[in-house]
Amino acid sequence: MATYKEIQNWVREHYGWTPKTCWIAHCKELYGLERRDAPNRHGNARKHPCPSGKQNSIGRAFRYFKML
Repeated sequence: MATYKEIQNWVREHYGWTPKTCWIAHCKELYGLERRDAPNRHGNARKHPCPSGKQNSIGRAFRYFKML
């Protein structure tokens, strides 16, 4: 499984923007991928969900790294 840094670098190279780590975690949740809870997280609500226009790009990175 790719690291968050690898996903960020791939998206930056192919789409010209860098996803926040919280967006990657949200997309992992949406795609049903395994993720861990951050130790500094309080509750289940997302403060910064991934914008819907950015989710496809992160999903393509998941497919590139054979996570899907």
